[in-house]
Amino acid sequence: MPEALPILYRDKNIVAIDKPPGLLVHRSEIDRHETRFAIQILRDQIGQRAWAAHRLDRGTSGVLLFGLNREIAGALGRQFEAGTVGKRYWAVVRGHPPACGTIDHPLSRQRDPYLFRGEQSSNGAQDAITNFRKLAEIELPVTVDRYPSSRYALLELEPLTGRRHQLRRHLKHIAHPIIGDATYGKGRHNRFFASELDCHRMLLACTELRFDHPESGQRLEIRMPVSGEFAATLARLGWSNVS
Repeated sequence: MPEALPILYRDKNIVAIDKPPGLLVHRSEIDRHETRFAIQILRDQIGQRAWAAHRLDRGTSGVLLFGLNREIAGALGRQFEAGTVGKRYWAVVRGHPPACGTIDHPLSRQRDPYLFRGEQSSNGAQDAITNFRKLAEIELPVTVDRYPSSRYALLELEPLTGRRHQLRRHLKHIAHPIIGDATYGKGRHNRFFASELDCHRMLLACTELRFDHPESGQRLEIRMPVSGEFAATLARLGWSNVS
């Protein structure tokens, strides 16, 4: 795990970082043996405590927001809960989805592993809506599944609700799962990207957050292009100049 995290924005109340894939935000049941967390690394890095305003899955990279006191973090968290935070993600998926569309598909509640209690899921479904736009696509002359060629696409995703694993579950629902997703994805395609494209991560990243500063009320927009292994994979697919 890194000893320092890239800081995208900082003032006396807020810090936004670029979270690398494979890093938990803070301690949870996901891995009781993990000893390094984003919140701990950031605390050591800036020399003060920080509170996460939201979370990203362990395998997801990108913009992660913290408050530098409980009150600020709580105010930011309420914006996420109210759906007033604008969010954009990039994902590489299997297949060729339509040029754009909306996934309006309710999702069953899932237990939050950060709470260390409760059931795995419940029968009650929650409204869940995701907009998507296709940025690029490719068809490779290789047999990965049962077809003689394999199709992939780069999507920009805008979740309008914030359900657990919403993007991953929604893309599975429309039969275009995210590459590298071990839970909701396709193992054959994940293994192909690992062996042939040297990509060993889930290709999902938060590239933009838009929210109101809790103190000034100013609308802030924090953007972060994909980097590292994600960017290298896009380059191998010929998508380096996509925006």
